[in-house]
Amino acid sequence: MQQTASELAVLLNGRVVGNPEVRVRRLAKIESAGPGSVSFLSNPEYERFIYSTEASIVIVAETFEPSQDLPQDLTLLRVEDPYRAFARLLEAYDAILKRQEGIHPTAVVDEEATLGEGCFVGPGVVVERGAVVGDRVELHAHVHVGRDVRIDQDTVLHSGVRVLDRCVIGRRCTLQAGTIVGSDGFGFAPKEDGTYAKVPQTGNVVIEDNCDVGAMTTIDRATLGSTVLKNGCKLDNLIQVAHNVVIGEATVIAAQTGIAGSTTIGSRCMIGGQVGIGGHLTVANGSRIAAKSGVSASLIQEGQTYQGNPAVPVKQFQKFQIALRRLARMPLSERLEAIEEALQTKEAERGL
Repeated sequence: MQQTASELAVLLNGRVVGNPEVRVRRLAKIESAGPGSVSFLSNPEYERFIYSTEASIVIVAETFEPSQDLPQDLTLLRVEDPYRAFARLLEAYDAILKRQEGIHPTAVVDEEATLGEGCFVGPGVVVERGAVVGDRVELHAHVHVGRDVRIDQDTVLHSGVRVLDRCVIGRRCTLQAGTIVGSDGFGFAPKEDGTYAKVPQTGNVVIEDNCDVGAMTTIDRATLGSTVLKNGCKLDNLIQVAHNVVIGEATVIAAQTGIAGSTTIGSRCMIGGQVGIGGHLTVANGSRIAAKSGVSASLIQEGQTYQGNPAVPVKQFQKFQIALRRLARMPLSERLEAIEEALQTKEAERGL
């Protein structure tokens, strides 16, 4: 990394106060930064360090007013939010550190496959016939890219990822180690003799732009059509996405969740860990499902929070839990009377 203050100002949407041509090569904490470093000041408790820092550039808030003289060679980069700006800079720096290019001699790339410019193809990678890999894609060790797969630019596949035939991955996606995209869906038809016939899974998986998929997650290809992760989805480790599932934009799903076939999950949903979602269901936009819940019926109200097995609106679940605890504290005779009274009330409501 080597950038001028003016280049950083463009990246961070900031304003330079000082020398716009001063260059920095590293990131550092404000209390220990040296020449050629860029740091930031967000917490007022660290303000004292800016008056003695040796950093070349310090990112500060637009509202920052020094209470004493600053070092003569210090350049300030004024931004709206220094903490967020420095986080953006860390992200860019991390990408630079990880950036690799070239094709390892042990990689096998079919002559009918296409690699874009600036790609990295690591040891033991296989890219099969008809695959199209976009610019600056990274395929780390032992990645397998199947026939006629398309992977768009700036996507990273970590070690051991498998993207099987005809699947599509968009731009700026990251698939963590061991993820499998495009394995056959769980499709079997019962036969008269009690055995099962396999139903061919002829579709694919489409992962749109800006998606992140955790380690050892499996996303099955569709029976017909596509299993789809829409733009900005974030999936944790060890998730099972079955055939023909559609997951809406910016939905986040935690580890060990399982989603059965042909279910549609809306946009901006938040799904906790170890949630089970049945097949052929709909989960409305903005739904929040608490960890360990079981969804056995469609959730049709947008923006609601659900919990329990079967999942119900969270207030209903909490009332049930409170009633259950009260019941557990009752003497046995009172419990039986309460149950009998409840049954009588139900029978009266039904007109029995």
